[in-house]
Amino acid sequence: MHLKTPGLRALVLALGFTLAAGATAQTAPTAPTPAAATPDSTAPAATSPADTPSALQGFDAYVENVRKQFDVPAIAVAIVNDGEVVLERGYGVKDLESREPVDERTLFAIASNTKAFTAASLQMLAEDGKLDMDDRVIEHLPWFRMSDPYITHEMRINDLLAHRSGLALGAGDLLYWPGTDYDTEEVARRLRNVPIDGGFRAQYAYDNILFGVAQLVIEAASGQSYEDFLRSRILQPLGMDATRFNSDRLQPGDNVATGYSKANFEDLVAAPRMSWGNVSGAGGLYSSVHDLSRWVRTQLDQGVIPGTDGERLFSEKRQREMWTVMTPIPVPKAKIPELEAATPNFRGYGQGWNLSDYRGEKLVWHTGGWPGFVSRITMVPEQELGVIVLTSGEVGGAFNAVTMRALDAMLGAPRTDWTAAYAKARGESEDEAATDWKKHQAERDAERDADSKPSLPLADYTGTYTDPWYGDIEISQQGGKLRIAFSHTEALVGTLSHWQYDTFVVRWDQRWLNADAFLTFSLDPDGGIREARMEAISPMTDFSFDFHHLRLVPAEPEKSKSKQES
Repeated sequence: MHLKTPGLRALVLALGFTLAAGATAQTAPTAPTPAAATPDSTAPAATSPADTPSALQGFDAYVENVRKQFDVPAIAVAIVNDGEVVLERGYGVKDLESREPVDERTLFAIASNTKAFTAASLQMLAEDGKLDMDDRVIEHLPWFRMSDPYITHEMRINDLLAHRSGLALGAGDLLYWPGTDYDTEEVARRLRNVPIDGGFRAQYAYDNILFGVAQLVIEAASGQSYEDFLRSRILQPLGMDATRFNSDRLQPGDNVATGYSKANFEDLVAAPRMSWGNVSGAGGLYSSVHDLSRWVRTQLDQGVIPGTDGERLFSEKRQREMWTVMTPIPVPKAKIPELEAATPNFRGYGQGWNLSDYRGEKLVWHTGGWPGFVSRITMVPEQELGVIVLTSGEVGGAFNAVTMRALDAMLGAPRTDWTAAYAKARGESEDEAATDWKKHQAERDAERDADSKPSLPLADYTGTYTDPWYGDIEISQQGGKLRIAFSHTEALVGTLSHWQYDTFVVRWDQRWLNADAFLTFSLDPDGGIREARMEAISPMTDFSFDFHHLRLVPAEPEKSKSKQES
């Protein structure tokens, strides 16, 4: 009965023609703090409104309206044109307790916008002669294995960056989401047991885990940690001095925003500050629009570092490769008529970048989604135009509305009320999901046998269960209730309540997860537990909670007790 929908992050990042969705902590997440109030309306910080180009008159008020419309505490925006930063400002507050204003140097988690840095790192190593982008992965990581031997042998470095491996959307994400104690190599090694769902190079299916493998290739080829390579080869040369490798690299006194989530899909709360310490190549960087404007200027100038006499980060040839479609992506019809103008004629994925078109111009762009943060970087290469939008909420409509307004203003396009369009699309998407969910609930409730009892005493469901790729989970009995804990994921701890027969509902202690799930036990002919399966209850649950890929079996057969023994 699981509804096969992409979940909240995909809804957040996919309104309109956009976007590919692009979140692990090595320390325990703290409990979310209830928000004290709605977002503040602090005036925007530098650059000065007096310096605003005429094409952007009214832009500050527009962004403030977006912030209020979508209930986002903080937005930061930078616009680059013809090699210059024409606007660079913050709107709102860094957090709802201190009410300190956001500025152009405030750090946000940029999540999957990190992927372009990983792609560039590999291309730079290719330029150094340390690797070839068509090398087999096993030439650099001899131990690397996918669950299919053909894919293992044929996986090239290019393939790591193109979302076409045959893995299903979100497959294996529980190895690092929402924060595990596995290290990067162990996450990659466990890919050998993650099931393949589609054909190799046959279709687009967004993943994060292979960018973690790409990170390991960078380390093997360079002899440096990925963090050191990024710092020495990209961040320092570009002057991105405030950018941090991960949240655990934030320094006391750093100018950093707090991210906000909707706990139980309703209540705005401060999200835990997470770190992708074990798949950093997919998303981990914290940066500001000020620092990212230097990254975007370099991209728009085909790899030339701003302020230098032609010094390059990478060659024009390498950039063309990153900006060439490797994996076509189907273009759906606009959800509402108001978004038809934003619907592209083509869409594909290159290396760390989405590629599409808008008003006859090629777009190069990516988004990032993270607990409490979503963001978008967009470039129009032929116009030397770049737009960076960072937000401290989980509403893709906000960064889309700001991005599209900036693009229209700088391209001289007719003014469109993108705020209303994305608000309408979001509302209809949420209404559709709610309608589907209510229908699903009604069908499920009609089928449910509320008077049924578990087949076994509660104590017989306890014990260690193991999955080939994730590892162990523990089910225990505490105070007359069953409790579940994922052994490698500190946040995944919850209580089981009986649903019907041998199916239980898992309600996680951390309500910001928005990922409650069904847990169903299957019995063997003697009444012992053969296996357990899980699936998210709500269609709004993030796709990275890939519970449905787990195949949990009792770790020790003797713990699978029969009814006759109980």
